[in-house]
Amino acid sequence: MTKILIVEDDVPFGTMLKTFLIKRDYEVELVFSGAEAFKKLKENSFNLILSDVRLPDTSGLDILKEVKAENADTQVIIMTSYAEISMAVEAMKIGAFDYVSKPFRPESILQTIENALTHTQVQQPSAPTQAKKTQKPASGQETSFVKGVSEAAIKLSDYIELVAPTNMSVLIMGESGTGKEQVAKSIHQQSKRAGAPFIAVDCGAIPRELASSEFFGHLKGSFTGAINDKTGHFEAANGGTLFLDEIGNLSYELQVQLLRALQERKIKPVGSNNEIQVDIRVITATNEDLAQAVKDGEFREDLYHRLNEFSIKVPALKERKEDLMLFAEYFLDEANTELEKNVIGFTESAIEAFKNYNWPGNLRELKNMVKRAALLTQDEMIPLKVLPHEIATATHSNTETEYGLFKNKNEEQLILDALEKAGGNKSKAARLLSIDRKTLYNKLKQYDIKL
Repeated sequence: MTKILIVEDDVPFGTMLKTFLIKRDYEVELVFSGAEAFKKLKENSFNLILSDVRLPDTSGLDILKEVKAENADTQVIIMTSYAEISMAVEAMKIGAFDYVSKPFRPESILQTIENALTHTQVQQPSAPTQAKKTQKPASGQETSFVKGVSEAAIKLSDYIELVAPTNMSVLIMGESGTGKEQVAKSIHQQSKRAGAPFIAVDCGAIPRELASSEFFGHLKGSFTGAINDKTGHFEAANGGTLFLDEIGNLSYELQVQLLRALQERKIKPVGSNNEIQVDIRVITATNEDLAQAVKDGEFREDLYHRLNEFSIKVPALKERKEDLMLFAEYFLDEANTELEKNVIGFTESAIEAFKNYNWPGNLRELKNMVKRAALLTQDEMIPLKVLPHEIATATHSNTETEYGLFKNKNEEQLILDALEKAGGNKSKAARLLSIDRKTLYNKLKQYDIKL
């Protein structure tokens, strides 16, 4: 079994990370100081070391040097709340596999761990980990943004390229699972802050009583359980980008604190009398109607306008069916790497089922389904029989758009609705109606519809 040593003086965070990795069938040991780490390293051998860079009695770089001196094949990932570029470069020179900025979701580091264990090491910011993604050691973030070829995808890419070089706050809207965080990462990576941290925060997962500490940090002893100083998300993202996912879940009290921090660009950790100057760009995301939440008095209007200097709507997968197989192939590449398989594609019947299905869970559902199918597949091509029942049995007639042309008595009205939704664009309207342009032109003539 793969053995991992975690060296982390933040006890709750280290314990959470250990529990997460144990659930994924890793054998994990956790220590809270450099002295304990050196003792463990003398007593046991480990496949991977996850070490905080700042420890009570030593530096994570010293642990890195010791590990590499004893066994160059042991991979080391350095973690820090400080995200110092010079230290990142030094860690990579010494031989660290990667350098990641805290706080992070355990899921976000899992791929980095798996890549390290399979020795797919990335040593330069531009070196590819796969054909379609790169890693930057300074931020520890990976790119997995597939542009797509649909009209909606091209518009999305244009918006990203337009706003990325600016410092404008961006509000990303879209259904759950559409890839809003990947859009945020793409904005960051195309910005002038690309070499600095990208800190992603799930606002819905933060306990209300700990929210101020999570965002702004705290001093040791400032409240019960504060056994160490803590760096908050704002300070961790200093110089870079702070991504706040599901921003509509913030309490009204925290909305006030967030607005003040954004206006003054200063934060005050819990228990401290000193303010810290921060330079960050804020990108937020929501699957709710924030404008309606403002009208309902559930979200501050002044904060809404502060966050919504530029808005981007991420299309649902059903609105960009031309991109469906691009994403499927991309997720298959990821699954092959993660599962150590060599599935080369999808059978025609599986592809037809993909196109018939409506994908209510969007890209997240597609990614999970492809990974599951790759695991179950014994052949070179993913067959229909390994797909979930609801996808394998989907038919064009019951999952196509609401238009269902030729099967509805209100055919003329359906055409008018499609044209209105497409803004008069006949090609787009034809796609919405699942017909070709020639058929649409004939129907326009039949019903004497003039544009």
